[in-house]
Amino acid sequence: MTLYIVIITVIVSALAFYKRPLFEQLSLKPYLVFHRFHLHRLVSHSLVHADWMHLIINMYVLYIFGGVCEKYFALYFGAKSNLIFIELYVFSLVFSSLYSVFKHRNNPMYSAIGASGAVNAVLFTSIFFDPWNKLWFFGVIPVPGIVFGVLYMVYCIIMARKEADNIGHDAHFFGALMGLVFPLFIDFSLLPQFLEKIVNP
Repeated sequence: MTLYIVIITVIVSALAFYKRPLFEQLSLKPYLVFHRFHLHRLVSHSLVHADWMHLIINMYVLYIFGGVCEKYFALYFGAKSNLIFIELYVFSLVFSSLYSVFKHRNNPMYSAIGASGAVNAVLFTSIFFDPWNKLWFFGVIPVPGIVFGVLYMVYCIIMARKEADNIGHDAHFFGALMGLVFPLFIDFSLLPQFLEKIVNP
C-alpha cells in the first residue's frame, strides 16, 4: 500500500508542478471547504507539493515508515492490514486538516498542500508499536522514537503559536496525534502493551 500511495502522489505532484489549474483544484483551501463544501480538498491536498524537495522528503519518510507500519499491521491485524493502513492514511489527512480549516475558514487567501499530516501519522504509528526504536534525527543523531515524538509535538505547538513561517505546524501536530491513537481505535487492548513497552524498554 505504501508504494502505491508514493507512486500516485509522485505522479500527481509532478503533473501539478506544471499544471497550475490542477494544483489549485487539489490544494486545501479552508474557505472553500468551509463555505462551499469542497470536501475533497481534505484529502486531495496530499497529492500536491510545493517543490521537488518537499515531495521527496515526504515520500522518503512515508516509504520508510509506511513499510514499518504495514509490517506491524500485518502482525496485529492480519488480513485486514491493508485496509487499515489506508484508513490510517486517509483519516489522518482529514483529521490533521480540520483545525486549519476552522482556523482559516474566513481567509480566502489561505492554502495548504502536502502529505505531511498523514506522513507524520504513519511515523507516529510506528513509534506507537516500537516506542524505543532509534530514529536518526537529521540522519546523524540517534534518538528514541518516543523521545523524538514528545519533542516534536512540543515543537509543533510552539511554532504553530508563533506563526513565524509558512509551514503547517498545526497539521503536523494533529497528524502525529492521530498516528499515536489510531491503533487504539482498531484494538484498544493494544494500550497496555504500549504502556508496558514505555515502562520496560
